Amino acid sequence: MGKNAYELFQQGKSLLEEKHPAQAALVLEKAKGLFPNKGSIREALGRAYFNYGQYCLAKEEFDKAVEIEPTNHYAHFGLGLCFKKMGDNDMAYRHLKLAIAMKPDDLG
Repeated sequence: MGKNAYELFQQGKSLLEEKHPAQAALVLEKAKGLFPNKGSIREALGRAYFNYGQYCLAKEEFDKAVEIEPTNHYAHFGLGLCFKKMGDNDMAYRHLKLAIAMKPDDLG
């Protein structure tokens, strides 16, 4: 029997914690296929892409996570880091500033 989205999400997060972002992305892509409008899955997938240097893909996932949940401070933080890596310092500053304003203790 196949895994459900929650099991895939948990497996993907574990792979991220174990520093296996490419493997995490594969698992999280499956979870996204089951629940494409779940912000937590999109955020985790963005983290996975970012951690193995896929900044454009990471930006797309963080963008979608923010669209789904505009108060997701970590997705704003991820967007800021993506924009920084992609050379857009103005957008990087905008999203990093938002992330810190939303949850200063988690990011500072």
